[in-house]
Amino acid sequence: MSKRLLPFLILSATTVFCIAYYPLCGLFATLLIIAGLYEFFYMVEKKGVQLFKIVGLLVGALIPITIYFHFSVSEGLQFLFIVIALFAFFLLELTKKDTHQSILSISATVFGVIYISWCFSFIIRIRQFPQGAVLVAFLVLVTKSSDVGAYLWGKKFGKTRLLKRVSPKKSLEGAVGGFFTSIVVGLLFYVFIGTNTFWDFLEKFFLIIILAMIAQLGDLFESLLKRDCQVKDSGKIFPGMGGILDVIDSLIFTAPTFYLYLTMLR
Repeated sequence: MSKRLLPFLILSATTVFCIAYYPLCGLFATLLIIAGLYEFFYMVEKKGVQLFKIVGLLVGALIPITIYFHFSVSEGLQFLFIVIALFAFFLLELTKKDTHQSILSISATVFGVIYISWCFSFIIRIRQFPQGAVLVAFLVLVTKSSDVGAYLWGKKFGKTRLLKRVSPKKSLEGAVGGFFTSIVVGLLFYVFIGTNTFWDFLEKFFLIIILAMIAQLGDLFESLLKRDCQVKDSGKIFPGMGGILDVIDSLIFTAPTFYLYLTMLR
């Protein structure tokens, strides 16, 4: 706990400033994406897979940058970009000395870009909405309170292993505690800043439940990746907490889910 406290406070304060000030939000999100993508590539390379890291990092950085500057991309340009990217990967594959793991190299690189860069970039899209700062704050609080609650409840009451083959230290008690912590924090935030009509409250209640569940799925999925790559943490930048990917893993799933709600279901 003592190792986690200082990095947690610094990261929390930085997040608050970046959410409040839009230029910092775009820059911070881009830096998190690049660092998280680098950690992902590092983990996969531990399995002996040769990746196209430089190209992957460039493409991964390009996605949030274009979103931040509101670059409008038509369907034709999107298709052209995909074709060029695949062609570039093919040419790079031809420069390798052998043909070992060609499909795996390309697939893992593309997957990393989609999983981390494309999914997490929805944070920037949400920040661009009217009252975007409030929306992002709501998303981050609901998502990360699940992580904090799961850790505290699991440390205090955890006895039953949740999924031992995925994450030996995660407990069922911690998962339940994180779920209810996320709901309580989300409802308190909503009551503090939202309207109080019954149907609006009910809608937000079910939204918080969905985000709380997806947050835990995002955390479990990253644990599955680490287990497969046989690493404990994605990095060591935050003592006691791990790497960037360990911090943003749950947001990678909740950000696109919340954006879908805001654009299609709201």
